[in-house]
Amino acid sequence: MKALVTGAAGFVGSHLSRRLVNDGHEVVGIDSISDYYDTQHKVRNLQRVIDHERFTFIEEDLGSLPLIPLLEDVDWVFHQAGQPGVRNSWGEDFGNYIQANIQVTQRLLEAARHSPTISRMVYASSSSVYGDAEVHPTDEAVLPRPRSPYGVTKLAAEHLWSLYGTQFNLPTVSLRYFTVYGPGQRPDMAFTRFSRAILSGQPIHVYGDGTQVRDFTYIDDVVEANILVAEQGLEPGIVMNVAGGGFTSVNETLQLLSEAAGREPHIIYAEKVAGDVKRTGGDGSLLRKITGWVPKTSLQEGLEAQLRWAAGEELAPDKTRFAS
Repeated sequence: MKALVTGAAGFVGSHLSRRLVNDGHEVVGIDSISDYYDTQHKVRNLQRVIDHERFTFIEEDLGSLPLIPLLEDVDWVFHQAGQPGVRNSWGEDFGNYIQANIQVTQRLLEAARHSPTISRMVYASSSSVYGDAEVHPTDEAVLPRPRSPYGVTKLAAEHLWSLYGTQFNLPTVSLRYFTVYGPGQRPDMAFTRFSRAILSGQPIHVYGDGTQVRDFTYIDDVVEANILVAEQGLEPGIVMNVAGGGFTSVNETLQLLSEAAGREPHIIYAEKVAGDVKRTGGDGSLLRKITGWVPKTSLQEGLEAQLRWAAGEELAPDKTRFAS
C-alpha cells in the first residue's frame, strides 16, 4: 500500500510513518515544520524514518500545497497534522487553529473526492472533544462538549471528516486519542516536561493540584489502532475511541516517574489552565469489537520507556535541520 501521512514530523506521525515503512508500505510524509515548538524536536522525530528507501518527505504547508496530484495513487491517508495545545487556543492565536485544524482538513477532503485509489482515510481526533464528560468511561455516544477552542476545532474537523464520509462515500474514520505519551512526545506536553525535570533535578511545574485524572495511551498502541482501522472495511464516517483503559491522576504518574528515575521530584503546583478538564477516561470497546485492538503497554512500562528516551535525548548531539 501507499500511505500519505500528514504531520509526519510530529509525535504520532513520525512513529506511524516508521511503522508503515517497516511493514513494507510506501509512505509520503508531509509536514510544514512549523515553529509551534522547537523545530529540532521535529527534525529528531524525522530521523526515525527519513533515510528509509520507502519514505518520501515533503516539507510544505497543507494550506497551500496542491493536494489532488498528491493523492492520485495513494491508498491510505492518515491525517495527523494540526495545531495542538489547549492553552494557546485562547485569544489571538485562535485563527491558527481554524486554519490548521478545520480549513486544512476540508481541503484534504475535497482533494480526496477526486482520488480513485483511496481505500481508507483516518483522522486523528482527540478526547478533548468530550470536555467534562458526564460518564466515565466515556463511549462514542456521549455528547461532545469541548471546553477549549482547541477542542472545538478538533470536533469541527471530525464532523467534516464524518460528513464527507457519509455524503460522498469517502472511506473516513476518526480516532479520538486519549492522552498519547511515549518517546518523542512534544516538549510542551506533561510527561516530557516531567521526565526532563526529574532527570535534571529541576522543579516540576504542574497546572492544577495534580488530582486531575487522565486515560493515558502509549504511542505504539495508538499506531497499532491506526494500522488496524486502515486494514478494515468500515462504515464511512465512523468515530472510535483509542484509550489506554486506565484512570490515573497526575500525582500518581509523578510517583511512578520518580520511582523509575530513583529521584524524589520537587513539585510546584500552579493555577490550572483555562479549558482543562478534571477527568478523562475512554471506553474503547467499539474499536476492540471491530478490530480486536487492545492496549498492550502498561503505564509503568510506557513511563519507563519515555524516561529512557528523555535521558538519551538529553545526551544526543543537536542535528542540523532537514532540508528538502
